[in-house]
Amino acid sequence: MPDTDDKITIESITSPHHTERVNRAKYMAMREALMTILPGSPPGLTVVEAKDALLPHLSEEYFPGGDKAGWWLKAVQLDLEAKSIIKRGPGSPVRLFKTSK
Repeated sequence: MPDTDDKITIESITSPHHTERVNRAKYMAMREALMTILPGSPPGLTVVEAKDALLPHLSEEYFPGGDKAGWWLKAVQLDLEAKSIIKRGPGSPVRLFKTSK
């Protein structure tokens, strides 16, 4: 397993100017899975649909049995939204899609 002390700083669109340091390997694994399954245009996937779709793409090494996938999905989602890499579609429930950035 790669060095688990290796951290990355993430942001949150809901808490501007607040950052958190998280495990880089888990972040990157979740980011890769999320970016693989998200469509490139609205309306996008709901968060529940996204979680269901990305679970098969997650490493058992980092997310055994999908453990903690929900928390990591939300952390990566909010960070990528803050960086304008993904966006929310209009209306409710929240639907996510990739931007052209």
